[in-house]
Amino acid sequence: MKAAIFDTVGSPLRIGTVPDPTPAPDEVVLRVAACGICGSDLHITEDPVPFGIGGGFVLGHEFAGDVIALGSRVAGLGIGDRVAVVPMRGCGQCQACRRGDPGRCPDMVLIGGGYAQYAAVAARQCHVLPEEVALEDGALAEPLSVALHCIVRSGMKPGDRVAILGAGPIGLLVAFWARRMGASCVVVADVHSHQRDRALALGATGFALSGNRLAENLADLCGGAPDIVFECVGKRGLIDAAVKAVRLQGTVVGVGLCIGGDEWDPFIALTKEVNLLFSVFFHQRNEFGVALDALRGGPFAPQALITDRIGLSPVPQVFESLRRRTTQCKVLIQPDLV
Repeated sequence: MKAAIFDTVGSPLRIGTVPDPTPAPDEVVLRVAACGICGSDLHITEDPVPFGIGGGFVLGHEFAGDVIALGSRVAGLGIGDRVAVVPMRGCGQCQACRRGDPGRCPDMVLIGGGYAQYAAVAARQCHVLPEEVALEDGALAEPLSVALHCIVRSGMKPGDRVAILGAGPIGLLVAFWARRMGASCVVVADVHSHQRDRALALGATGFALSGNRLAENLADLCGGAPDIVFECVGKRGLIDAAVKAVRLQGTVVGVGLCIGGDEWDPFIALTKEVNLLFSVFFHQRNEFGVALDALRGGPFAPQALITDRIGLSPVPQVFESLRRRTTQCKVLIQPDLV
């Protein structure tokens, strides 16, 4: 089958062929309908060691497809079922897995495989899509679930004032959920304004440019210092900026993948009695299904995140372009596209 393959740091992905997957007894094989390019994929190709991958790896963990083959022990799924994939693969037996939380499994592996025509996944990783949801749009379920988990972790209540640092896909989806779940104002901040309209389309009530007056600008747009600030970029200094912007005894949620350390002043957090917490992954049983339901429709559509749909051939070029600041947001790889 055709796939986009990672070889080594500093080299672009390449399009090549790898063996077609065959299912283990507990697995299914999917025809990949769509896979999102995620910012963490870019991180992985710059520093793959912490993620445990090497040359020949096929990236892609935000994907959906239809079932074309079943392992001998698979029950509850059939050929032709349209599914979205939970990319955290746990052992399936431990307490965390049994409660539907494979992200906390001691043996959890974050799978790839979506940058290809076909992928083998454990049947327990698959969720059947609602009939009203287009199969390709199922690739949004994973980032939607990550963003929903951020809101759950924050303890946000209806009427809260929310600020989000970063207008990338996760930041915009946090804005989507915050508005959907009753925040009184939802302000997104970024160093560039090219995602302003998209932020508003996804539910933000305001947009601020980051800079020296970020805290003041957020307070102006929120009608007071925000109750909760989500840091969704992962750059040094932004936790500090969030602490400075949040209200007294407010909450800062670290979401962005900041590798290599950070710099911030804990004294400010202490004197403001800031609640500082972090969010990663999501609960498969309780949050992934809610994310799928959100793709059915509503006043704000997560599909507004999608800026391009490409086949496999242009993946290396597009992937490299996303390392730089562009006007793209969520690019979906659809292997069947020419």
